[in-house]
Amino acid sequence: MDAILRCCGTDRGRALDEAQATELAELFKALADPARVRLLSIVATSEGGEACACDLVEPLGRAQPTVSHHLSVLVDAGILEREKRGRWAWYRVVPERLASIRASLDATDPAPTA
Repeated sequence: MDAILRCCGTDRGRALDEAQATELAELFKALADPARVRLLSIVATSEGGEACACDLVEPLGRAQPTVSHHLSVLVDAGILEREKRGRWAWYRVVPERLASIRASLDATDPAPTA
């Protein structure tokens, strides 16, 4: 009986519902490209927490239209936000969106036991 409880305990956390799973899958889809993960990392670690699009092409080693596409995917997913300043776009991480990803994943973990 103890082996069954260890293997199949009742405290397994909370499963995602259909809407949560769909939202999380869309976020994962946006992050499923190494270039987008790198862009997110570069923006998140930039001085002041934001980066100009003009400064993202060289570190990524991709053409400007490709970088713009990847940034648009991250903006559309709500992971980054864009602000136009003159002729340049500036990007910053949306902390609430990353927190919601973390919370969704944490909700599926069982509660720590003492």
